[in-house]
Amino acid sequence: MSNPLLTVENLSKHYPIGAGFLKKPFSVVRAVDDVSFFVEAGETLCIVGESGCGKSTIARLLMRLTDPTGGRVRIEGTDIAGLSKHELRAHRRRMQMVFQDPYSSLNPRLTAGQIITEPVENFVRLSRKQRIALAADLLQKVGMAPEMMHRLPSELSGGQRQRLGIARALALRPSLIIADEAVSALDVSVQAQILNLLMDLQQQMGIAFVFISHDLGVVEHIAHRVAVMYLGRIVELAACEVLFAKPVHPYTEALIAAAPVPDPAHIRLEAPVDGEVPSPINPPSGCAFHPRCPLAVERCRVDLPPLMPMADGRAVACHVRAPATGMPNHSAATANSSLHAVEAPSAGRASGVHR
Repeated sequence: MSNPLLTVENLSKHYPIGAGFLKKPFSVVRAVDDVSFFVEAGETLCIVGESGCGKSTIARLLMRLTDPTGGRVRIEGTDIAGLSKHELRAHRRRMQMVFQDPYSSLNPRLTAGQIITEPVENFVRLSRKQRIALAADLLQKVGMAPEMMHRLPSELSGGQRQRLGIARALALRPSLIIADEAVSALDVSVQAQILNLLMDLQQQMGIAFVFISHDLGVVEHIAHRVAVMYLGRIVELAACEVLFAKPVHPYTEALIAAAPVPDPAHIRLEAPVDGEVPSPINPPSGCAFHPRCPLAVERCRVDLPPLMPMADGRAVACHVRAPATGMPNHSAATANSSLHAVEAPSAGRASGVHR
């Protein structure tokens, strides 16, 4: 099997708090802590979890908008985490980002056409005719009239702005797009249009997506695989259908049970979770979820559970549901590599979003 498009190995991002004697920090926030996963070409990996779990920090680390504390981020075999700013520039063409806010992420002084062509002109000089042709082609790809290239972002609706953000991301023909809550600020009907657009573009152009969301309804429709995060770490990683049909980690169960379902006859899963998310400044010892977990045992309070591969191809970090006793001490990267054996569902299975 060919190497994955994106490989993340033991990625961490720690933020020091305060400074005492000799500028030594008083404490450290472990926003992302030892995270590993991979993404194949043409695949969508969704990262889900509560606010503050580290999802958006991972997006910034994948784009090298912030430097990691440790670990590797390999794009087509190249570790971008160790590249200088000059070396990184050449790799920017291979990865682009769609931001959560479709307005603040666009330059209000540029027209739609200028916003689309600006990334390309950072690398290649274009004639006026080439700029117009490129902007018209990409606007049509995202379902907008070419005439809109002369409009400012303030003259566009929220859905149109997000389409413009997607067109800008496509301008350099990237292999990977990071979408950070790309539809959360949009109306439900517009969300469906944008999701359909992303899936159509994936089928046409073979783009891989890392899609960050807290909306499990969206995730269930578009994901090939899902990584569930809690307090900076992945606690479950599985194929989408497998995860939603039978969640294993108690936190995954709680997330799915809490998701609203527009069907009064639907029987919800019972997964009571009490308490608040612990502070990342002073996380619990052992498994970070144990203070809220109904299944917690004494070992959960002491030992940090590794991400262990299971028989159905998923990986779970739980002493109770995926005990590591008597098994090799697999790392997260080992658990992820076991998921290579699970064929990702085709993007066509996400057609349920289409209206």
